[in-house]
Amino acid sequence: MIPSSVMAPVFSAIAGVLTFCATMGAGSYLNQVTCGSVVKLKNNIYDGRLHSHEVRYGSGSGQQSVTGMKSKTDHNSYWTIKAPYAKTQCDRGEPLKCGSLIRLQHMATGKYLHSHHFSSPLSSNQEVSAFGENGQGDTGDNWQLVCDDDFWARDAAVRFRHVDTGYFLHMTGATFGRPIAGQYEICAHSASSSGSYWQVMHAKREDVFTFSLGIFLFFKPRLKKVT
Repeated sequence: MIPSSVMAPVFSAIAGVLTFCATMGAGSYLNQVTCGSVVKLKNNIYDGRLHSHEVRYGSGSGQQSVTGMKSKTDHNSYWTIKAPYAKTQCDRGEPLKCGSLIRLQHMATGKYLHSHHFSSPLSSNQEVSAFGENGQGDTGDNWQLVCDDDFWARDAAVRFRHVDTGYFLHMTGATFGRPIAGQYEICAHSASSSGSYWQVMHAKREDVFTFSLGIFLFFKPRLKKVT
């Protein structure tokens, strides 16, 4: 039998969880994308996820290329949501309001999703690249979250407008040859269209992970005492 000295804090923690869920509106809160989340973004028209890798463009800026990848499991399709350039950090776990400025940092290489006045290699729209060294970039890394509700929801189709140029993150449907054969071109387009909508296909929320870890670490030493 578990002693009351162990169960009392258990019930207290459960009550805290229920209060947290009631206050935040658990269903809607857990569906919101937050600052610090690690996400995969899928284009709503083409079966491609926003992707990058250590392959440079052979034209334009020559920076690290950004493409659309069909594979659902490739680790190079993870991006971390960060505060915009010139703001040191955002509050981790804070739901992102529509209209917020953000950066997307490529998890594997540490570079930021970037755009500038170079032509994209296949469609001659505006090039999108991965840019920055040692976590440092510039204003060309800033994107505005464009969505219809108050906050960015995981199941919502959203757009990303490049702050410096006003162009929208876009997948054209055109595909590359070697060495990245079959991957889709990513560009920035002057007008929003069907290829400019994106949805979260996978998300790792740091606030939920931290909360769960805290509960586990709280109970672990107490449960060990139970014989």
